[in-house]
Amino acid sequence: MLKEIKVFAFVGPSGTGKSYRAQMVAAENNIHFIIDDGLLIKDNEVIAGNSAKKAATKIETVKKALFIKEEQSKEIQKALKKYKAESILLLGTSDGMVEKIAENLKLPKISKTIYITDVATEEEMETARRIRVTEGKHVIPVPTFEIKKDFSGYLLDPLQIFKSRGNGQKPYISEKSIIRPTFSYMGNFTISDNVFKQLAEYLANKLEEINRVLKIRVTNSDEGAIIYMEVEVIYGCNVVETLRDFKQKAIREIENWTSMNVAKMDVVAKAIYYKD
Repeated sequence: MLKEIKVFAFVGPSGTGKSYRAQMVAAENNIHFIIDDGLLIKDNEVIAGNSAKKAATKIETVKKALFIKEEQSKEIQKALKKYKAESILLLGTSDGMVEKIAENLKLPKISKTIYITDVATEEEMETARRIRVTEGKHVIPVPTFEIKKDFSGYLLDPLQIFKSRGNGQKPYISEKSIIRPTFSYMGNFTISDNVFKQLAEYLANKLEEINRVLKIRVTNSDEGAIIYMEVEVIYGCNVVETLRDFKQKAIREIENWTSMNVAKMDVVAKAIYYKD
């Protein structure tokens, strides 16, 4: 099955905008699968792999990007077979790198290589390099909601690309994500569970329908923070709507303030307060 896949490569130095342009290059060559920094992406969905951009060191980043570990390679191969991929685009910083990726994933030899200089000007590449060096920003060619869980603790920003194809053709529109890895841009940081408690309590106290917070418990998981709250609600309010709306707003605000993912949040009405 894998031997029948047509393999394309997209090559350019680190920080020159490959991930930024990956979906566009794939679309122009009718390719639905992309390998980028350890991730297997189908159209706009991550279907396998772990991003090398999450690695704690540059050495580990390279190992993940090359699929050195057998279990990592087998996961990608299994997904390609499952989704019956007909073609794939490999991103790399050199011809040698994409060839090594193809070899480690047991893919056929690369049939066509596209270079970043084929699709970007020197000025555009220089701008991308400057942003990478001065701001530590990396692009992942999938929407932010796709990778939010896996990048808890990183700063995430959505990025929408609109490109006219001319001659009456449909424009190319794609959403990508900008990440700023904490190890390279900000140094390591941690956020105390007490911070989540205080944020959640602050948001609850701002809501007229909630009289007070009775209990908050925060635990951590691989997917992010798990928050449990018990509240006292004001008599007469719609309890279901109040708790649902508060939960949605609290998750959104806490994630915006901390850059950490909230994996789960339960809000329970434990008591009713009568104003009179």
